[in-house]
Amino acid sequence: MIRVIWSEPGVKLPASLLKLHSQSHPMVHPQVSENICRTIRVGPELAGQRIDKAAAVLLPDYSRTQLTEWIRDGSLTLDGRVVPAKQRVFGDEELALNAAPPVGARWDVAQIVRFDVVYEDEHLLIIDKPAGVVVHPGAGNPDGTLVNGLLQIRPALAALPRAGIVHRLDKDTSGLLAVAASSVALRSLSEALARHEVTRRYRAVVEGVLTGGRSIDAPIARDPGNRLRQRVASVGRPALTHVQVIERYRAHCLVNAELATGRTHQIRVHMASIGHPLVGDRRYGARGRLPSRPSVELLAAIRGFQRQALHAAELAFEHPVTGAALAFESPLPLDLAQLIHCLKSDQSGDPDMRSAGNAVGRS
Repeated sequence: MIRVIWSEPGVKLPASLLKLHSQSHPMVHPQVSENICRTIRVGPELAGQRIDKAAAVLLPDYSRTQLTEWIRDGSLTLDGRVVPAKQRVFGDEELALNAAPPVGARWDVAQIVRFDVVYEDEHLLIIDKPAGVVVHPGAGNPDGTLVNGLLQIRPALAALPRAGIVHRLDKDTSGLLAVAASSVALRSLSEALARHEVTRRYRAVVEGVLTGGRSIDAPIARDPGNRLRQRVASVGRPALTHVQVIERYRAHCLVNAELATGRTHQIRVHMASIGHPLVGDRRYGARGRLPSRPSVELLAAIRGFQRQALHAAELAFEHPVTGAALAFESPLPLDLAQLIHCLKSDQSGDPDMRSAGNAVGRS
């Protein structure tokens, strides 16, 4: 069961804010806000880029083709002006998107979707998302997403931009996600994320053995050759990940990765960039690495792991309305726990490794 921690001593939330999710909600079909509304500042690192290329970096949820269509029809503007897709940006301009959702995306449909609500009050929900659930509707995933499930249990979210989603997890990443449930919470959480005041820590199993912890400070941009991938690039947006080693195995490590920024695929891209892709993450170079003479169980576990070995384990921030310090933890899901068990068992069964031990704490 997920542990919920209020870490600020002496602060109690009002009783009206402590309603935990303990009952099912009836199916409701809400009236949803029709348009996607986003405003984002162009950073100096994008100076000289075409607006369509800059938009692809700043709005990675959407294809460049879709963004170009929005530029052409005036849905995506630069400092309030309709400009051609070839327009160059100088940095510090404002991109504003006010557009109808892409055809096929069903943001207005409430559906039963499997996920756990860790905490719930009138301003905030904390979700524990299982692997395999897409966060919001889009190309290839018109419905059956977390947003559709949120509309089922909290119809009023339909009135908020993006149904209150303020940060994302990849489809095959499991773990904790904050959702704003009121306009004031949406504004406050968005500002806290922008100021890097939200603590987000992940557990990941990576290929290879790290010698110690490190901070990876490398900008990230969309891969021009494959829009489904991101890459480290000088023209990208600043990205910083702090990595600590929790345990070392014969050919893998369990690490704690803390986001200082929140770019698409950030941990996956950063770990791959230093030669340690996440187990199962074939998009970023995982090759099913194995130690010499692996156990039968480990061989099956590595070959059978069908997603990136990444879990959003810790989330901490100040309540967007009361200011109370909140902290939440989620245990490892079964597939990741079983993978780690096999790695530990394989290590303890290797005579050369028994004396070395596998626990190194946080280095």
